[in-house]
Amino acid sequence: TFSPALLKIGVLLSTHSLQYFFTTVTPGISLPEFTAVGQVDAEQAEYYDSNNRTLVLKVNWLKKSDDEEHWKMKLQSAANQEELNKSLLSEVLKLLNQTKQKFHTLQRMTGCELDDDGSKRGYDQFGYDGEDLVRLDLNSETWIAAVPQVLPFTQTSSTQPSIQFIQHACINWVQKYVKYGKSVLERKDRPEVSLFQKNSSSPVVCHATGFFPKAVMITWQKNGEDLNEDVELRETLPNQDGTFQKRSILTVSPEELKNNNYTCVIQHSSLEKELVLLVSDRKVLSGRRNLSKSKTLKSLTDVSDKKGL
Repeated sequence: TFSPALLKIGVLLSTHSLQYFFTTVTPGISLPEFTAVGQVDAEQAEYYDSNNRTLVLKVNWLKKSDDEEHWKMKLQSAANQEELNKSLLSEVLKLLNQTKQKFHTLQRMTGCELDDDGSKRGYDQFGYDGEDLVRLDLNSETWIAAVPQVLPFTQTSSTQPSIQFIQHACINWVQKYVKYGKSVLERKDRPEVSLFQKNSSSPVVCHATGFFPKAVMITWQKNGEDLNEDVELRETLPNQDGTFQKRSILTVSPEELKNNNYTCVIQHSSLEKELVLLVSDRKVLSGRRNLSKSKTLKSLTDVSDKKGL
């Protein structure tokens, strides 16, 4: 069944995903008119463009797969997407009363996610020149227009090819690729965690990095009770080595920190039990506490500066 749930009874589920980005541009510039990028668990795995018309496998565990018929089928699928998306761009140009003489871009993002308990999710959405255009609503099985000019498209275009892809082909491919890359995609890398402030009056940052898979939970507690106010959870970001990082930011006054017991709680599938970090043990990188400027602290300062903390 397709479900939005990621958490069941407090257990963090492992999720695998397959995502495709299709980009179509008006002709007459140096870029390929069509490019397709496939990502498995947020890592680029496949590439195709209209200049070369070959399917390029970007990760070793796919290159080693002995499945020639599958890759022939995927190459044909990419060629079909090229033809379809070029046609869609022409249709959108007509609906918006624009011409190919100017540079325009049609972007499409479609894919699916599969949890280890069998829950599934999927999506298909289009953007035009960087703005939302159309998205698929799986519940009503209809296209939802972001701008009124494309209503004719939403009323005449069938949703069934997209739904069939999301619910069947995409899920089957996820399962296939996870088998191919099991040693990489199902590994468990523990997070490295830290708790710090830029100075004694700035927000407190709870930071986890180097973990895999992507799913992680970072929460706060105040005097043993869950805390949702004064908290900002940032998006999970990729690291260059294929792992991920995430941070959550607590913004309270120095008096609040002093007079209450705050903790940061981190849950990840690589951990036998949750990690609990005491805010009272945090590092203050500058200000009232004169800590030595080690390389680690300097790197944390650099990260927080980049994030605008």
